[in-house]
Amino acid sequence: MHGLHRQTAVAMPSPLLPVSPAAHARAQALLDFIDASPSPWHAVDSAAALLEAAGYRRLDEADPWQLAPGARHYVVRDGSTLAAFRIGSAPLTEAGLRLVGAHTDSPGLRVKPQAGQTTGDWLRLGVEIYGGPILATFTDRDLSLAGRVALRAPGTPLGVESRLVRFAAPLLRIPNLAIHLNRTVNEDGLKLDRQNALPPILGAVQEGLPAADHLARLLADALDVDPGELLGFELNVCDTQPGAFFGRQQEFIADSQLDNLGSCHAALMALLDTDAAGAKSSAVCFLFDHEEVGSTSAKGADGSFLDDVLERIALCRGLGREDYRRALARSMLVSADMAHAFNPGHAGAYDDQHRVHLNQGPVIKTNASQRYTSESLSAGVFQLACERAGVPWQSYVQRSDLACGSTIGPLAASRLGLRSVDVGNPMWAMHSLRESAGAADHDAMCRALAAFFSD
Repeated sequence: MHGLHRQTAVAMPSPLLPVSPAAHARAQALLDFIDASPSPWHAVDSAAALLEAAGYRRLDEADPWQLAPGARHYVVRDGSTLAAFRIGSAPLTEAGLRLVGAHTDSPGLRVKPQAGQTTGDWLRLGVEIYGGPILATFTDRDLSLAGRVALRAPGTPLGVESRLVRFAAPLLRIPNLAIHLNRTVNEDGLKLDRQNALPPILGAVQEGLPAADHLARLLADALDVDPGELLGFELNVCDTQPGAFFGRQQEFIADSQLDNLGSCHAALMALLDTDAAGAKSSAVCFLFDHEEVGSTSAKGADGSFLDDVLERIALCRGLGREDYRRALARSMLVSADMAHAFNPGHAGAYDDQHRVHLNQGPVIKTNASQRYTSESLSAGVFQLACERAGVPWQSYVQRSDLACGSTIGPLAASRLGLRSVDVGNPMWAMHSLRESAGAADHDAMCRALAAFFSD
């Protein structure tokens, strides 16, 4: 029980996980994955590319499926939710399923449909808040836009097609008010009026061009289509600064969307790392959209996608309803979402007995009110996986006088009656536009999840 023993000390222990060349390479792969994925739609596109390169083949929900032992496939719902799976050699009723779930979305700003607005001589884009971002971190940064655009597509079933769009260069800015005009900002904190202060500046008003047309022209030019072809869009305001290593020994990483693309990438790597022919257990990796806004959607963890995919796997393997429930009774879910690392500048925000630290390994998250699903047996299963992988583990509980966040775990576990554990890698500044984490922890989580898939 070395993980529990390590946490009883209030002082920061010496790092246990060195950033080995392998760990550094894995962390760099994570940063590359995040930098290629500035929206949930891009994240699924990046995940699909990794899976295709490893020999996984895409299925369509509208087509019949045939799944033999050893089959490796993935399926996408509405562009931003994905399930990838491999069928093991053992019957599902005997071995069950090993499931890992994470989410593709991150808190931030989403552009409104009629976005263009003028204030004085300046063109700005109206935005809505998505989830719970730290709004102050969006100011004075080099921002841009990424997401998907709906275009006319005559002859297709819906008459509409989706295209990804991303502006790599800085395009937008939310400038702070000078301290001379906001004298108490350092004492009172930065407070931004959500309707009036958040719309980022796109540029100067162009005479003769209505405000609403500026963004349409921008999107049409990026996609090389006529503006009349555009039917709508879903756009993130995103950071343009690439991920980086930092620290005296380059032992930390910083990027946007570590919560929760860090867990998405770890789940994918674990699946691919254990993708050996003849594997007994069937493994499924779920990457859901909409976790940051409650998961209640057709492609969220509280929607039907989880049930639909698992039931179709069972049906394709010849299971009836009773055998499907038997398989679920032998299955287990790891809900992977990031965890709150001890921040030395805000020591009072943590339970002294449950501080978790960067570069100390994966974190098991527990909450008595079931905001996290971990219980003693499921936590034990994950501890054993960490032991087999040769990585340490940590235990996190929120201060009793602070409200606890939640994950996809309770939603997914309650829908299917699965045993579940909530885990995640420790990080600083969760929901900031620029988050940070330990450079060694990502490899440790990949190895722990791979050991879980191999059980």
